[in-house]
Amino acid sequence: MKALEAEQQRLVLRHFTYEDAWRLGTLLRGLAVERGAPVVIDVRHGTRQVFRCALLGSSADNDAWIDRKRRVAERYAAPSFLVGARFRAKGTTFEESSRLDPDSHAAHGGSYPVAVEGVGVVGTVTVSGLPQAEDHALVAEALTRMVNDPAQQGA
Repeated sequence: MKALEAEQQRLVLRHFTYEDAWRLGTLLRGLAVERGAPVVIDVRHGTRQVFRCALLGSSADNDAWIDRKRRVAERYAAPSFLVGARFRAKGTTFEESSRLDPDSHAAHGGSYPVAVEGVGVVGTVTVSGLPQAEDHALVAEALTRMVNDPAQQGA
């Protein structure tokens, strides 16, 4: 869990414009296509959906998972995978103890709040279609690339 918390602290952008949201979505799509990952990708700036893509092999169920995981990342301002881990560390599950409807909220890996230095959470990025740890890792990889992108350094 500490590694997930440290990762979240590290993955903070200098800025997040609509153009950045689109670049993040296309970066994720490129990674998924390279790996043959059957995922749905959703990137939001605030509540506005800026990028949405469904790749071959994904299903309408993935669309529902996107929304459920995104709601958790928005509510807790933390990656959905980390939220689930925090509940498990307390000896319970999100479904048992969150008091949130599991039909609308899921603390499974794949949704990440997008944070900006000095501002806080300004959006979300979510992937669904792989096992939850892989969904989370794919999003974290893309955010890491964004953080290290020279376009993020000079703003």
